[in-house]
Amino acid sequence: MSITYDLTGKTALITGAGSGLGKAMALAFAKSGASVGVADINEANAKAVCDEITAKGGQALAIVMNVADQNEVVAGVDSFAKAFGTIDVLISNAGVQIIDPIDKLAFDDWKKMLAIHLDGAFLTTQAVLKYMYAQKSGTVIYMGSVHSHEASLYKAPYVTAKHGLLGLCRVLAKEGAEHHVRSHTICPGFVKTPLVEKQIPEQAREKGISEEEVVKNIMLGQTVDGEFTTTQDISELALFLAAFDSNVFTGQSFIASHGWGMR
Repeated sequence: MSITYDLTGKTALITGAGSGLGKAMALAFAKSGASVGVADINEANAKAVCDEITAKGGQALAIVMNVADQNEVVAGVDSFAKAFGTIDVLISNAGVQIIDPIDKLAFDDWKKMLAIHLDGAFLTTQAVLKYMYAQKSGTVIYMGSVHSHEASLYKAPYVTAKHGLLGLCRVLAKEGAEHHVRSHTICPGFVKTPLVEKQIPEQAREKGISEEEVVKNIMLGQTVDGEFTTTQDISELALFLAAFDSNVFTGQSFIASHGWGMR
C-alpha cells in the first residue's frame, strides 16, 4: 500500500539520482510535490530523470556531480540553491560496490569506495548546511545499509563506509539540533538495483557457487520471507522522514530489510 506525502514547496537534493534507488527516490519526491535536484556523475542519466519528472509536471534540476570532488559538490549545491531558493532535504545516496577479500583488495579501490561513500556524504552535508543553518531547518538522510550494522565477506570498504555513516549522522544530529536540522540513516537490505544485480555474478565467481545460490542463501538467506527490499519501500521511508518535522527520530538508523539484521 502506497502512502501519500505532501512536500509541496519543499526542495530535495538527491545524489546518485540518475539510476537505481536514487532515481526512484527522485521520482517519488517529485510526485509528492518537491522540487528535486537530480545529482549524478552521469550527465545523460541525470538529464533523463529530470525530463521524466518535468514531463509529469514536476520541477527538477540536473546536476553533474562527482561527490568526492569538493569543487563539484559546492558548485552543484550552490546551483540548486540558486535555482529553488532553499535546500530542505539532502539524501546522500551515491555509491558503488567493489567485491574482493581484504588480502586481495587494491588500496586504490579501498580509497575509491571511502571517497564516494564517506567523503561524498561529508562534502555534500557540509555544502548544504550553509543553507540549512541559515534557514533554521533541514533534513539530511544518509543511505546506509544493513551493512551499517552487520559485516559480510569481501566487502571491507563498503562495510567500513556504511558503519562510518552512522557516526556522521549521530554527530550531525547533535550539532544540527540548535539549527533545527535533523539527520537520519536508512539501512536497506538488498534492493534489486543495477548495483546489486552486478554483485550477483561477482559473488558467484568469488565464492564458487551459482548465481541462484547467491540470491537465495547470501542476499536473502537471513530475511524472514526471501524477498528483496524494493525501491518503493525505501522511497516511502525517505518521504516519511523528510515530512516528519520533529527531532524525535534524529540521529537514528532505520533498517528496512525484511527482517535481516533485526535490532
